[in-house]
Amino acid sequence: MLDKSPNQKSVNVPNDLAAFWMPFTSNRAFKLAPRMLAGAKDMHYFTTDGRKILDAAAGMWCSNAGHGRKEIAEAIKHSADTLDYAPPFQFGHPQAFELATRIADLAPAGLDHVFFCNSGSEAADTALKMALAYHQIRGEGSRTRLIGRSRGYHGVGFGGTSVGGMVNNRKMFGTLLTGVDHITHTYDRDKQAFSKGEPEYGAHFADDLERLVELHGANTIAAVIVEPMAGSTGVLPAPVGYLKRLREIATKHGILLIFDEVITGFGRLGHAFAAERYGVTPDLLTFAKGVTNGAAPMGGVIAHDTVHDTFMTGPAHVVELFHGYTYSAHPLACAAGLATLDLYRDEKLFERANKMEAMFADAVMSLKGLPNVVDIRCVGITAGIDLAPGKEGPGKRGWEALNAGFHDQEVLFRTAGDTIALTPPLIVTEDQVGEIVEKVGKVIQAVA
Repeated sequence: MLDKSPNQKSVNVPNDLAAFWMPFTSNRAFKLAPRMLAGAKDMHYFTTDGRKILDAAAGMWCSNAGHGRKEIAEAIKHSADTLDYAPPFQFGHPQAFELATRIADLAPAGLDHVFFCNSGSEAADTALKMALAYHQIRGEGSRTRLIGRSRGYHGVGFGGTSVGGMVNNRKMFGTLLTGVDHITHTYDRDKQAFSKGEPEYGAHFADDLERLVELHGANTIAAVIVEPMAGSTGVLPAPVGYLKRLREIATKHGILLIFDEVITGFGRLGHAFAAERYGVTPDLLTFAKGVTNGAAPMGGVIAHDTVHDTFMTGPAHVVELFHGYTYSAHPLACAAGLATLDLYRDEKLFERANKMEAMFADAVMSLKGLPNVVDIRCVGITAGIDLAPGKEGPGKRGWEALNAGFHDQEVLFRTAGDTIALTPPLIVTEDQVGEIVEKVGKVIQAVA
């Protein structure tokens, strides 16, 4: 049943919005018509003026168990009361080791060692540094080149931005890191449009890595990093067989394979990690977002035994990896992570997402034929809906859709250019999927 509970009371809003320079936001437009959130529970946000907004984005791909989970809040409070902070360099605390073990247990066999940081951006840069150091230790210091993918997103650090392939994220920041190249993206609308799950066409796109090996030489390439599903660019699922072929090519040439699972991790594609869905084990796997249900900042890298063990040489008292963060394995974040994993397990949310995938895809595909809908892609509990650009150029129609959703239809979703991304919490019901699709359909009509 749809949630009919009453709206919340309004909340006072500061009169001056000038001081906060908002990230990835059109600040001037936002401050003319703010989209302000004051509370959240289960599948809904509550605005400062008391309206109830259906969350079709899991916050920002992270609140997979829904909002306001008391189990997580209580775990954070208990940690704050008993251990507010512990230095992660040369000291430890029990919850960090417990959480690392539980995350490793969820990962494919061989991915057994977890290095904690605080975000997906930090996780990407950490994985890239691990790859470079790994080859140095093995006596292959010539392997310094990093390979990303066009339309990829790996956060906003210098490393992640460099291997990322979204033009607007790169063009203002000069040359970024040198020694970086990109393979082609996996999307071909002519042959993949309106696909449910992984498109049948496109495994051969992985062969572009062979082109870069031929161009640069395998002995210069340290790692290739890809998202199993490119999320931030507008939901591009990996084609059938693509990741297996990429794994084969990387292995053949001694190149480390990094999966960026910041978005796809923790149930988004119906499994703990997309690596499990596709039967492909990377050398390094990054995570963030869903590990704490968005309740506390946390990210990390899961390293394969072969990578981790390479570092464990030399005198035992010597630091093996000169890298880390003040807030790595922060006690409050670890508490949130453990409580979150309990919810995923006890409520079988990964399995639930797997069972709902077909229904979710059918519902979203019903939007095919609406004005300006040129493609829809679905995988897991995720969908990307491409709208044709308007007369004012790319991005304007998507921006108008974002506003119409929030202000007129009381639904919150993500946009990437003119693509609407639907990524609701994994607790979403079938009725709520129908409500999301109905509201998004009205938005599409409104911005036609």
